[in-house]
Amino acid sequence: MIEELRIEDVGVIVSARVPLGHGLTAITGETGAGKTMVLTGLALILGGKADAGLVRKGAERATAEGCFVVDPGSPVADRAREAGAEVDADGTLLAMRTVAGSGRSRAFLGGRGVPASVLVEIADQLVTVHGQQDQARLRSPRRQREALDDFAGPGHLATLAEYRELWALLQRTRAELDDLLTHVEDRRREADLLRAGLAEVERVDPRPGEDVELTAEAERLGHTEDLAAAAAQAHRLVAGAGSPQEPGAGALIDEARGALEHVGGHDPQLAALAVRVAELGYLVEDLAAELSGYGQDLEADPARLDELQRRRAELATLARAHGGTVDAALAWASDAGLRLARIDTQEDTAELSATIERMGSALLELASRLTAGRADGAVRLAGAVTEELAGLAMPDASLQVSLDRLAEPGPWGAEDVAMLLVPHAGADARPLGVGASGGELSRVMLALEVALATSPTSGAARPATFVFDEVDAGVGGRAAVEVGRRLAELALRAQVIVVTHLPQVAAYADHHLVVRKSQQAGAEVVTASDVRIVTGPERVDELARMLGGRVTDTALQHAAELLERSVVGR
Repeated sequence: MIEELRIEDVGVIVSARVPLGHGLTAITGETGAGKTMVLTGLALILGGKADAGLVRKGAERATAEGCFVVDPGSPVADRAREAGAEVDADGTLLAMRTVAGSGRSRAFLGGRGVPASVLVEIADQLVTVHGQQDQARLRSPRRQREALDDFAGPGHLATLAEYRELWALLQRTRAELDDLLTHVEDRRREADLLRAGLAEVERVDPRPGEDVELTAEAERLGHTEDLAAAAAQAHRLVAGAGSPQEPGAGALIDEARGALEHVGGHDPQLAALAVRVAELGYLVEDLAAELSGYGQDLEADPARLDELQRRRAELATLARAHGGTVDAALAWASDAGLRLARIDTQEDTAELSATIERMGSALLELASRLTAGRADGAVRLAGAVTEELAGLAMPDASLQVSLDRLAEPGPWGAEDVAMLLVPHAGADARPLGVGASGGELSRVMLALEVALATSPTSGAARPATFVFDEVDAGVGGRAAVEVGRRLAELALRAQVIVVTHLPQVAAYADHHLVVRKSQQAGAEVVTASDVRIVTGPERVDELARMLGGRVTDTALQHAAELLERSVVGR
């Protein structure tokens, strides 16, 4: 529901606060006063087209701000939060739109700047607008199908959802089979290459990291003389040559330890250093032993070196083909094995074909149930709308809902839905919008919305707000009263906003807003408008003006009677 609309510098409106409560709200005013500017401001916060021409002359920008009340746990609230908007705990959600004189617009939702498309998403779930420019939606086969499916009931909608899911799965499976059949030779060539590569990996049988290990071993075997000489020299320097003339590091350290221990009793700090020197001596002894062992174990092995070089060459050839290292080649082999398994599985097209056949049969069964549900709903919807039209100055008009069989089931079932209007007895049934006036189409829209809103079987969630502009075009007298009565009936289940020039319609409103214009003196005459709520005598005055253009005693009497009859007629 829209709780309030505020607009500034939109068209001829300088500033206006438009409260929009529950039930039916009528917006009236003299021609040119700016009634449609209220709906223009509303259209802005619903993500409608922004145009520099909307900005009031002399103003920098036009601003429209709306206060929505939504269910905090609803999908629309979740979408708003996803866009970064803040939804208050009581469900209040603010939307704002500004349009600069240059035509550039900015949109805000819940205090966060958002693309205008987000406002459109939110609006689609909250508000339905019916105006002359919106009648194309009623002519849309998609909208007509959606209306019929909605009217058919929740069980039908559940079948439709099941059908839609199965249809999408069937299309994906068919595409998979087509791909298999189209590219079978390509996959076979790929499989042959994978098998050859895997066979080579299996023949070479590398170990993880083997190329790195063998490189290190080959380096050692290829430089045994240099390694042995270096180890011997290091051992001599650490252990000594065995004579006092060439003491090794171990002998020197041992001598240092003895000197410290000799006087360590006089100073604990020096005694501690003596212990550390002794520990160093033990390490040097171990190092000397390891150097000696290394030199003894090291020996040239030309046969092993030749074997290493051959194995390294074999591994290098494999690695170059699959990433440059043995580990990369092993990773490729793992992925290739999985890919080959998938290709081998995909080659079984017979099983896939059988699956498609089973899904096709199930889809036909669901399509048959959809058709039955639509056929039943079409009869009931046509009857309900025709009954509504009889009271809307179209007594001989009727609505027909036809189901046109498709050659094969599509994404929405096995038929197209078409709504046809018979404008009078003996006339041919024509698609909506062909040969019908704008006023007639508006009344058909109203009749359809009332039928959907009052149907006990309607299954889809209806918008919280309906906006009607020019719904009363071309009607008057008793028909105008019936338009007002049906709008009031719809307003029992939703918020309804109507811009009207008929007092018979305005009399049914729970809230009556009047747009008045005035001229402001200045360098040039400027026409401005404001919006006011009228009640009591003021409302009678407005209805009297609408009845005759002038407020006379007779017009006032008729206006009061009109208000009284509308209360009784609800």
